[in-house]
Amino acid sequence: MDQAEKNPGGLRERLVDVGVELVASQGAQTLTLREIARRAGVSHGAPRRHFPTHLHLLSAIARRGFEDLAGRARAATGDGTAPPRAQLTALARVYLDFALGERGMYELMFRHDLLESGHLGLRETSLPLFADLVDLVGRALPGADARAVAGSLWAGLHGTAQLWGWGSLQLATGADDVERVLRTTLDAHLGTEPRG
Repeated sequence: MDQAEKNPGGLRERLVDVGVELVASQGAQTLTLREIARRAGVSHGAPRRHFPTHLHLLSAIARRGFEDLAGRARAATGDGTAPPRAQLTALARVYLDFALGERGMYELMFRHDLLESGHLGLRETSLPLFADLVDLVGRALPGADARAVAGSLWAGLHGTAQLWGWGSLQLATGADDVERVLRTTLDAHLGTEPRG
């Protein structure tokens, strides 16, 4: 038995750490139990002691991504005293920066068709981010259906991230900076903000 396999708590975290590194360097498609075990230096059966299925391990890896994104979002929105529109703008920038800078993790995080989101606290980590978005939209647009507007805004940001990452938006719009697209997306959902 490998030393890592003798320390069960340490092995669980090591497997997730290796998965996070692997998704960052090579993308979500490389996240197999066998490859993660190989890179962690343990037998190919070792991950099953902590993750009964491949989906359980993928969920644990994606949870790390949601924790990272949530931390960045908290840092960007600060103490919550800035106007809601300013906080939404900061949150949207963080989302796009994460999506474009952490492409493999971002792809994995939103593949609910692959993930067991009810396991390992994935929903508990991902849904609060959306709740924060709903709260900010509600404060920015009193009287609006904040959940619907937040969902539409999120879809717009997600689409912007995907299309910008693929190069399609640059080609279609002639934009060389995603900031212009971001401002237009926010204006479309929240109303035009006066430019000074």
